[in-house]
Amino acid sequence: MSCEGSLQIALDSIRQDETAILQDLSQMLAVDTCFPPGTGYPAFAALMESLLEPMGFACQRVSVPENLWQTPDGSAQGERVNVIATLPGSATEACNLYFHVDTVPAGDGWNYPPLALTQAEGKLIGRGAADMKGTIVATLAAIRAAQRHGLVLKFNPVLLLCTDEEGGLYPGVRYLAEQKLFAGHMLSFNGGAVPRIWGGCFGSIDLKICITGRSAHSGDPVGGINAIEESLPLMNALHALKHDVEQRASAMPAPPHFEGRSLTSRLTLAAAQGGGKGSTIPARFELLVNRRYSPEEPFERVFKELTGCITQAMKDSAALSVEYHLIGHLAPVSDPTGPHWPRWLAALGQGFGFHANDFAVWGSSTSSDMGWVQQAGIQEILLGGLARPENRIHASDEYTTMQDVVALSQSILAYLASDFIPTENSPTQGFSNSAERVQ
Repeated sequence: MSCEGSLQIALDSIRQDETAILQDLSQMLAVDTCFPPGTGYPAFAALMESLLEPMGFACQRVSVPENLWQTPDGSAQGERVNVIATLPGSATEACNLYFHVDTVPAGDGWNYPPLALTQAEGKLIGRGAADMKGTIVATLAAIRAAQRHGLVLKFNPVLLLCTDEEGGLYPGVRYLAEQKLFAGHMLSFNGGAVPRIWGGCFGSIDLKICITGRSAHSGDPVGGINAIEESLPLMNALHALKHDVEQRASAMPAPPHFEGRSLTSRLTLAAAQGGGKGSTIPARFELLVNRRYSPEEPFERVFKELTGCITQAMKDSAALSVEYHLIGHLAPVSDPTGPHWPRWLAALGQGFGFHANDFAVWGSSTSSDMGWVQQAGIQEILLGGLARPENRIHASDEYTTMQDVVALSQSILAYLASDFIPTENSPTQGFSNSAERVQ
């Protein structure tokens, strides 16, 4: 890569921006944006406006209409406030930098306060530090460095700060894309600090099943209908379907740690709730099923198979009712490669020190809201981020490191800067070889 003069000085200066990086991250972690329920989005929007507007960004709030995101079980609550932050410039093309601002709930097992920044053992700890508020912090540091040193940008950055990636029916970026509120290619930070060429990802369905019986005294259960016991044929049928589903291999390239095994579809009995007292026949039982489906599987077929399994298993049940509700859905991503990827790989090499032969293409049976972006007409989606296998994302004591935040920030700055010129020795050749395997 060619980085000389002002660009190299700007890249180096990010390492001296630690105070601002820590302050930004501390403020972001302190705002509880967990989903469910998602009540913290307005407060986070206000924080981002206070950070971005002094940097020259024009901020627009866009709320997703309630009839689109409200789930039947009421788990989603509060206004779905998304922020589109545009930095005016002279470039002829925009780059949309995507972030989901929600996190999973803190959960149990923390050794540190989950909604505060803790520095310990070289780690920056807190819920959302890696997934993915730390990536917003890295982006702000990159823009500050560009502004400090008067760099001309190749792309006008548009920050998309979006709701409900961690669950729900209608992620914010889906609404923004369908409403055509942004244009140009997408750089998603829902990835990792690894030399990866994104090969796509699976879709995800969350289906809640509710079985209603009739309560009674367990010692004298006349007229009682045990909702849990009535669900046993259903759970057995779903477990049998799980075996069939997980034999279905995708053509999507698998991650390196699969060691030659294929990515397969998945079905998980993810949660079960019912009853509460030994002396009472439970009148209600709820089961949450998660289904991961590959791009080769049409949603309609997957949903019909799942609901058909429920109907067949419960056709002779004594339950008063069996209902199911789709409470979460992410569409799959298929082949997000495109013309901007070589420059992004070169920029990742600049920040993280990756070499051309480090890069490989792989997909994932995890899911992303970028599938909705593709369905709205944007095919190419670049991927980066702070995730590493050891970062404890979605677990207690989630963390990132200052080293990774700085490296990602340098990658972002290089990608955006006009003066950044990938050379023959940059990782673009690794992209072209790997991309051919995705097509």
